[in-house]
Amino acid sequence: MNRAPAELHAELLDVALEAARRAGDLLRDSRPADLGVAATKTSAVDVVTEMDLASERLITTLLADRRPDDAVIGEEGADRAGTSGVEWVVDPLDGTVNYLYGQPAWSVSIAARRDGETVVGVVRAPLRGETYRAVLGGGAFVNDRPARTRPAPPFDRALLGTGFGYLAERRARQAEVVARLLPQVRDIRRGGSAAIDLCDVATGRLDAYYERGLNPWDLAAGDLIAREAGARTGGRPGEPASGDLVVAAPPGLFEPLQVRLDELGAWHD
Repeated sequence: MNRAPAELHAELLDVALEAARRAGDLLRDSRPADLGVAATKTSAVDVVTEMDLASERLITTLLADRRPDDAVIGEEGADRAGTSGVEWVVDPLDGTVNYLYGQPAWSVSIAARRDGETVVGVVRAPLRGETYRAVLGGGAFVNDRPARTRPAPPFDRALLGTGFGYLAERRARQAEVVARLLPQVRDIRRGGSAAIDLCDVATGRLDAYYERGLNPWDLAAGDLIAREAGARTGGRPGEPASGDLVVAAPPGLFEPLQVRLDELGAWHD
């Protein structure tokens, strides 16, 4: 017998909250004083630490115990096929460079997809003391408080968040976009964790966020949380959010920002 979606979503949320809490506590409480780089990925500044790997092991072990028939993909290599129609998308440490340097803006991001649609998203930011969560159609919350985006401001008063890639050529192109966009808005912030940036749109700490080069694990949970808080998300005009471009903002700001980013070529290197 098929389970009711609400019952399944509630179970998936409980599992995601437990996994994010336990991973967040591990990262917060067990960070070595001499933490170093365990490996690099796309470039010498795209790093993995031993704690990224430990966090992913904890999460995937818990998921295998609680939901053994589900698929799992994770940033640090987790890749398990499943038969249930549910897939977990895991970033065990979003904001690794911040974490490496002792900066507080890092998080654990866990999303559950059902038949390709994200239905649960959880982002835990331990050094903020905050957990952001959403269930499809059920609204967004920060801890136990409802999360809502700010009303759309005029474009020239918008506070934007963004991020930069790790390859030098991409970073140079992203810098050109920022240089042209910055005089047209209130200001631009670079926080270092895409998941937190999307949750900051959801809670009104940013008016909008955009970035090129995100992976599914960077995006899945935060995208749902932002949308359930009232934001629109997408990529280029008429396209969904993707690795080419992610834009998140409340209606009224989303549209002109999306158009302006498309004009500036923010979707290509």
